[in-house]
Amino acid sequence: MIAIVDYNAGNVASVENALTKLGYNFVLTADPNVINSCSHIILPGQGRAGMAMKNLQTRNLISLIKTTTKPFLGICLGMQLLADWSEEDDTLCLGIIPGQVKKFTDANFKVPHMGWNSVQLIQKSPLLTGIPQNTYFYFVHSYYFNAKPQYVLGQTNYGQDFAAIVAKNNFFATQFHPEKSGSWGLQLLKNFLTLG
Repeated sequence: MIAIVDYNAGNVASVENALTKLGYNFVLTADPNVINSCSHIILPGQGRAGMAMKNLQTRNLISLIKTTTKPFLGICLGMQLLADWSEEDDTLCLGIIPGQVKKFTDANFKVPHMGWNSVQLIQKSPLLTGIPQNTYFYFVHSYYFNAKPQYVLGQTNYGQDFAAIVAKNNFFATQFHPEKSGSWGLQLLKNFLTLG
């Protein structure tokens, strides 16, 4: 069973649809006991960092997330919440993967960054099995994760290079939406769900 963390974030339905397409059973839950009973944890998200962290705190999920040893995947906002801090709402985040979340500031590039971008793979990982170099994935975001280089598996460029895929121990995350990125996005999700 796969746990999708319910913290009142958007973008849950598309993740559920992708898991259904891949043939996996899942539960959308904020119950720590249920989450702990699952084999894998997904933290999806669209919304604001400040409210997201408040919702995780209200649901008593922060300690669970920070201490879990299960394979964990953060998507979009779910990735940014793994950082130390976000410029959005001046938010102290989970501090799991070192780095800070910054807002795009190049006036030559529209914000939010929305659309398909190719991802340069720079480290090998089981998460990336079978995924070609410079594969296109779908992004929708106004902030980017300036992660420490040793944790960056893949990067893309939108006025500047930034982390598109990060990992540390059992924690993995993508700035793009794999569940909205066609067959290669589904491949990445399948790779994640076979970890453990």
